[in-house]
Amino acid sequence: MYLSIFNFSVVTEWLHNLLASFMAPWLVTTVECVLVGVGLLLAYALLALFYIYYERKLCAFIQCRLGPNRVGPMGVLQSFADMFKILIKELISLRHTDKFLFALAPYLVIIASMLSFAVLPWGKGLQIIDFNIGIFFLIAVSSIGVLGILLAGWSSNNKFTLIGAMRSGAQMVSYELSIGLSVLTMVAYAGTMSVTEICEAQSECWFIFSGHIPALIALVIYLIAGTAETNRGPFDLPEAESELTAGYHTEYSGIHFGFYYLAEYLNLFVVSGVATLLFFGGWMPLHVPGWEGFNDIMDYIPSIVWFLGKTFVVSAIIIWFKWTFPRLRIDQLLTLEWKYLLPINLFNLVLMVLVIIYGFHGPVVQVN
Repeated sequence: MYLSIFNFSVVTEWLHNLLASFMAPWLVTTVECVLVGVGLLLAYALLALFYIYYERKLCAFIQCRLGPNRVGPMGVLQSFADMFKILIKELISLRHTDKFLFALAPYLVIIASMLSFAVLPWGKGLQIIDFNIGIFFLIAVSSIGVLGILLAGWSSNNKFTLIGAMRSGAQMVSYELSIGLSVLTMVAYAGTMSVTEICEAQSECWFIFSGHIPALIALVIYLIAGTAETNRGPFDLPEAESELTAGYHTEYSGIHFGFYYLAEYLNLFVVSGVATLLFFGGWMPLHVPGWEGFNDIMDYIPSIVWFLGKTFVVSAIIIWFKWTFPRLRIDQLLTLEWKYLLPINLFNLVLMVLVIIYGFHGPVVQVN
C-alpha cells in the first residue's frame, strides 16, 4: 500500500552521502543543521505570508468583498509589501519597562511556534523531528508560547497589556487541557506517540472514519480548543480592540510586533497540521477499501500536497469561525471550557478506551 508515494528520505540520504564524501563527520552534521534551520525559517516566513493573504481573501469572500487586489495580480504581493513595511519600522524604546524581558518575550513566542512547526510530518520521509515521543514533545514545546505572552504584558508596564496577558494566560492554560485530552484520545487509539507511526497507521483508513463517534467528538473539541489556544475569534479576548487596543502586544513596534503577527498565523498552521495528523491521515492519501484503481491514483499525488491541502482546509474552517461568530465574554469563554468541554473530553476519553477494549473500532495498522 502507498508504494507509489515518493519518499523524500531518498533526497535527504543523497544529500547526506554527498556531504560525507568530502567533509568530516562533525562538519557534515553542522552543515545539515544549518540547512535545516534555513529551510525551516524560509518555510516559516513563506507560510506566514501565505496565511495572511489566505485569511484576507477568505474574510473578503465571507463578507462579499474583494480583499487585497492592488499589489500584484489579485493582490498576491500585498503580504510581501506589508512585510517590507514592518521590517523598516522603527523599534520604539519605552521608559519604565523591563527592557530585557520586553525584548525577550517575542522570541519565546517565535521559538515555541517554530519547535511545534518542526514536528509536523510534511510528507513521506520529510520531517525535521521524528522520535517515539513526538506528540509529547509537541504538546510540551507548544506550551512555551504562553510565557512570551505573559512576559510581554507584564514587562510593558501598561494596564491594557497586563489585562490582555492575564486573559491570554488564563485562556491558553485552560484550553490546553482540552487540546491535550483530545490528542490523548487519538494517541490511545493509535497506540503510539510517534508522529510517523500515527501517519502510517492511517494508510488503510483515516482515524476520523475508523475511530467512529469518539474520534468525531475529539475533532470537534480539538477545533474549538485550538481556535481558543491561538487567541483567534471568537476567542480573541486577549486582543479585544474595543477594550484593550491591541492587547498584550500594544507597546510593541516594528519587527517585534511582526513576530507576534507571524506567530499567530503559524500557530494556526500548527493547530491545523496536528488536526490533519491525528484525524485525517497526515500525508497519507485517501484510500477506500476495495477500490484499488482509485487508491492507486491517489497514491500518485505527492504526500506533501496531501498534507498541505488537508491543513489548508482545516485552517479555512478555523478562519470561518472567526468571521462568523461574535466574540465571547471572558466568563463565557472559561465557562465553556471548564463546565462543558473538559467534562465531555474526559467522558470521550473513557468512551474511546471502551471502543478499543471491545474492538468496535475500524482497522488500525500497527507499525512495528
